[in-house]
Amino acid sequence: QDALGALISLEMGKIKAEGVGEVQEAVDICDYAVGLSRMLNGSVIPSERQDHFMMERYNPLKGHVGIITAFNFPCAVFFWNTALSLVCGNTQIWKPSETLNLTTVACTRIVAEVLAEEGFGPVSTLCCGNGKEVGETMVNDPRMELISFTGSTRVGRQVNVAVASRFGKRILELGGNNAMVIDADADLDMA
Repeated sequence: QDALGALISLEMGKIKAEGVGEVQEAVDICDYAVGLSRMLNGSVIPSERQDHFMMERYNPLKGHVGIITAFNFPCAVFFWNTALSLVCGNTQIWKPSETLNLTTVACTRIVAEVLAEEGFGPVSTLCCGNGKEVGETMVNDPRMELISFTGSTRVGRQVNVAVASRFGKRILELGGNNAMVIDADADLDMA
């Protein structure tokens, strides 16, 4: 945990405590997903029609989950998506920010090692590259049944239109610019 937090700090520019905190958030979402895995059951619901009932049943997606993440939370956002996607039985492809290759490889390796220990093959993979080439390819690929995109509102609008045009599912986390309110007597260099 400490080593990955230090790597995030080095590569992304966060202070080490925030990098370690981000890794703890990844651990926490994995714990949550494991608990959630025990609750993915269906329901049998009475119907207003005599001798009939309705059944709710869980089914994994038929295609892959495409995860496209920004630079600001390279580990946490990946694990938010990955933990829930894998628990639901999906395969996935991650396209991270092109500025965070070391963190990306480290996170992917952690997931691959855990999956291998449990007897699973490569159901979570990585595709590095820029958004124009890799991201657009993923967004427009009908085999990507769901695209989870974290990034700017401008690009998110384009992702939304492209995925919707092929009736894909999408999760969009957009526009986080970490705005600050700065008091008149603040040290502007520090802010």
